[in-house]
Amino acid sequence: MKLLSRVGYQAPHWAAHLTHPEHGRVLLAHLPTPVMPWPCAALMDLGVQWSIKRDDMTGFELSGNKARKLEFLMAEALACGHDSVVTIGGLQSNHCRATAAAARLVGLEPHLVLLARDSLATSGDVGLQGNLLLSRLLSTRLHLFPASEYWRLGGDLRALNLALGVVTERLRSQGLKPYVIAAGGTAPVATWGYISAVKELLEQLKNTCPFDHIVVAAGTGGTVAGLALGCRLAGLGVQVHALNVQHSPEEYVRVVREEVRALGSTPQRDGDVYEWLRVHSAAGAGYGVSSPEQLAFICEVASSTGVVLDHIYSGKALYFFCQHARADPADFRGKRILFWHTGGQFALSTQEQ
Repeated sequence: MKLLSRVGYQAPHWAAHLTHPEHGRVLLAHLPTPVMPWPCAALMDLGVQWSIKRDDMTGFELSGNKARKLEFLMAEALACGHDSVVTIGGLQSNHCRATAAAARLVGLEPHLVLLARDSLATSGDVGLQGNLLLSRLLSTRLHLFPASEYWRLGGDLRALNLALGVVTERLRSQGLKPYVIAAGGTAPVATWGYISAVKELLEQLKNTCPFDHIVVAAGTGGTVAGLALGCRLAGLGVQVHALNVQHSPEEYVRVVREEVRALGSTPQRDGDVYEWLRVHSAAGAGYGVSSPEQLAFICEVASSTGVVLDHIYSGKALYFFCQHARADPADFRGKRILFWHTGGQFALSTQEQ
């Protein structure tokens, strides 16, 4: 099979009871991504044995966890006759950059709604750093949404999608037929991207799971919904930890619960979210805000392991997971932990100072 083909999708047998993706997938990502031992010194005092799953290697323009989700989203956009794609995120959104690239690869016009400080939203001068550089190279239409208006709408996931709706209606009034992708690409059909990732991991591990814990950064819910539900249904017997960098753990669990319910998963059959997922706060001083200690930690991991984490998602996730583990050492002493790298390195260029 070649990249950019829209193909049918066969769900794993252990997920057969879920609602299957009607339109298949577009082969965008470079899969499988490597899974390997990782000589990370974090939690060395607890004797933790690390491995890493390299979803930062799903491509270049598409690098990161969003590529798996976009395979299913782009297939639906093409099948339903859309001429454009619109989604939302922050100025350095990995999801927005990846969506713009995916849209161009399948012949759709990308529109990005980007949250910006009021002064930037007024001037329009958002620069060319990081993800913005790639998005602008792809001739993406940028729609800047003032931060003050976002906070007026509630400052949460619902507010993001309300802001997205405002721009979507404007595009429709211009005669476009945009395919609307919610913040982070979180949608029931996109959840299959990480249910499939669990199947991929099992195949790489020869249908065994040597890990006690899986640790992953969490933003809008779709990646973790698929990963945690997939681990539960496949019977991996592993505890999934979501390090939530933006919203409250309660809000995050609500989103995950809605996603898996929309796929046809029920607590009666598959158990409740709290049974197979632990959510920890990793927001720190706020979304996209890094302390000197966190940046030093990212540098230390890179220099000692050759793996670069980002300061918004993966780096914060590992940093705050280590804090959590040290607060409850008995649960993690001598354990085998898989860190699922979700990408995001392009945004590091904004930290040059």
